Amino acid sequence: HFGSTISTNQANYDGSYSRGVLRWGKFRKKTVAVGSFPPNGFGLHDMHGNVWEWVEDCWHESYAGAPAEGSAWVAGGDCVKRVVRGGSWNNKLPYLRAAYREKIDAGLRISSLGFRVARTLVP
Repeated sequence: HFGSTISTNQANYDGSYSRGVLRWGKFRKKTVAVGSFPPNGFGLHDMHGNVWEWVEDCWHESYAGAPAEGSAWVAGGDCVKRVVRGGSWNNKLPYLRAAYREKIDAGLRISSLGFRVARTLVP
């Protein structure tokens, strides 16, 4: 959403180093209130940084066999490990990429993990 790079004025992450054209930014060392940064084109705040977001998907090593229609991938894979996305306040810039994902034990609870409540909109 933010183009080729993202600044610490757009997301909460460890900006204490430079990368490409982006120079030193802030490192807040904690979460910040939701809505502290501009929303994306869909009106959603904090899709990058602040906290990793749990998603429903079980961990799979690749996308081979993933549901094509975008539903959660809960069949097969390792459901003890779940997928998180978006990076957090204590991550450096590369972890904030929309395509980046990590596997995390489903029982883990730490300050850099969270979730987003979502619902299906009916026209």
